[in-house]
Amino acid sequence: MKRKIFRVFFYSFKFVIGLIVYWDSRLYMRAYNWLLRRTGMVIVGAPRFIAKSVKFDDFNRIAIGDRLVVSMNVHFLTHDYSFTTALIAINEKPSTDIGLNRGISVGDNVFIGMNTILLPGTKIGKHVIIGAGSVVRGNVPDYSILVGNPGKIIGDIREYAYKVKNREDQSLNIDKK
Repeated sequence: MKRKIFRVFFYSFKFVIGLIVYWDSRLYMRAYNWLLRRTGMVIVGAPRFIAKSVKFDDFNRIAIGDRLVVSMNVHFLTHDYSFTTALIAINEKPSTDIGLNRGISVGDNVFIGMNTILLPGTKIGKHVIIGAGSVVRGNVPDYSILVGNPGKIIGDIREYAYKVKNREDQSLNIDKK
């Protein structure tokens, strides 16, 4: 019951805070960071942007770093109930469902693209880009670029920065402060 009351509190505040994003994204993030900290999520520094459509499974099992950007429809999954299905497959049907719970941690200066799924136990290092639609599991080393399903490391973020920086056909969108 306590969890349900907490969820009502969270989603009510999230709805109100979510309206702010249409006027001032920086104010929205200050308010959203405040709310996420109240949920028990560990936040080091100040995430740059977390879309209001992001889904967090168990706040107490999630730690996020400074300058994190999370695009729309990303899911942070900290539970896995497939273990029950596996037990039934070996004729060891439990009396109730059994879930495995593992945390997720995301380092500083990370970009997570739209529609990404972070699976239980995922650890993302610092200075990482996760491409849109990726399914991420396990450890992602610092300075990686990871894309796909299943997620595969395809490059180094530093090489990407130099490559784009030196392109002549640039059309950069510079964000206002």
